[in-house]
Amino acid sequence: MRLKKISVYATAITTLIIVLFTIYKGFSGKEVGFSEITSIAISMTMFFSAITWGNKDDGILEKEELGKKIIGESSKIAYWVLTTFIFIAVILDNFISGAFNMPLLILLSLAMVTLPLIEFIISRKYQ
Repeated sequence: MRLKKISVYATAITTLIIVLFTIYKGFSGKEVGFSEITSIAISMTMFFSAITWGNKDDGILEKEELGKKIIGESSKIAYWVLTTFIFIAVILDNFISGAFNMPLLILLSLAMVTLPLIEFIISRKYQ
């Protein structure tokens, strides 16, 4: 069996176990906390990385030109999706609580400024 398949199966099984354990914990009345949520996020990150990238024998390498293009496009899309999620969270929080959550509003402002700032810094490197 190829290394990529092994890593995909291992991370999929790990993610499934963590998700099922978290669901069980929630239904049994125990508190689902920081460690469960971050464990799900980390295992899903590993799973998607395993199904995206390969090694020399099977799959796309991150170092190749196509890999760099995929990383560049997905990074910009991920930035806009994350900024949109934060915006929706600000609106929902305001709707639910009737006031703006200042740390969330600051996070939205930082998210909106991040891409143009990084583009500026990188462009200065080439001037």
